[in-house]
Amino acid sequence: MESTEVLMGLETNQDPFLVLLAALNEEKGIGPTIEELKRFLRNPTLLVIDGRSIDKTIAIARNFGAKILKQSGRGKGDAIAQGIRFSDFDGKYVAMIDADYTYPASAIPEMAKILDDNPDVGMVSGNRFNRQCYRNGMKKIFFLGNKILASFHNFFNGVHLDDPLSGLRVIRWDILRNWRPKSLGFDIEVELNHFIESQRLKIVEVPIELRPRLGEKKLNIFDGLLILKRIITETF
Repeated sequence: MESTEVLMGLETNQDPFLVLLAALNEEKGIGPTIEELKRFLRNPTLLVIDGRSIDKTIAIARNFGAKILKQSGRGKGDAIAQGIRFSDFDGKYVAMIDADYTYPASAIPEMAKILDDNPDVGMVSGNRFNRQCYRNGMKKIFFLGNKILASFHNFFNGVHLDDPLSGLRVIRWDILRNWRPKSLGFDIEVELNHFIESQRLKIVEVPIELRPRLGEKKLNIFDGLLILKRIITETF
C-alpha cells in the first residue's frame, strides 16, 4: 500500500524518460548520479527503488527530487521488477543506471537517439570494455571476471554482446512494461538480454567510460555464480 501511495506523485507527462535506480546504502553515489541525470535529461521521472538502506540514501535522493519506492524484497533484480510493476509511467524510454556514479548519464541521449532512428532495436546498452576500463573504473580481477562471464553468455545464450552485464541500459517502455523478470540479483541483466532477443528486437552497444564507484562495492564471487546459473537457466 505504501509503495503505491509513494508513486502517485510521479509526473509522467514531462519527459520521455523513466530512470530506474536500484539502491542500497549508496549515500556517496546517489546524489552525483541524480544530479548528472538531471543535467543531461529534460525533467526525467527519477525512481529510486531502495532496498532498506540504513544510511542517508533516501534523504539525499529526495533532496534531489527523486521519487522513492521502498523495496519489499532484496536484490537488484527484485528492485527493478518492482520499479517496473509499480510505475504508471507513460513515456517512451526507460533508462537503467547504477546508483554509484560509475556510469555516465551523458551517454543516455545518444542511446535514445539510436532507438529513435532504428525501430528494430529494442535496447541500447553501454559497453565498458575499452582500453581504459579496468585501469580507471574496474579492478583487473573484476575485468577478467566480466570477460569470462561474457564468453559464457555469448556461447550459451546466443546473444552476442561485448558487455552483457553492463549496468547502463535504455529500453523501449512499451516492450519493458509487461516484463516480469524472475532474477532477484545481479543476474537481471542476463535475463533482460534474453528477453529483448525473444521479442525479435536487436540490442545495440555503445562505448562508454567507467568511473570508479563512490561507496562500497557489493558484487562478490557468489554473485558471479548466480549470473552463471542464470546464463544456463535462460539457455535451457
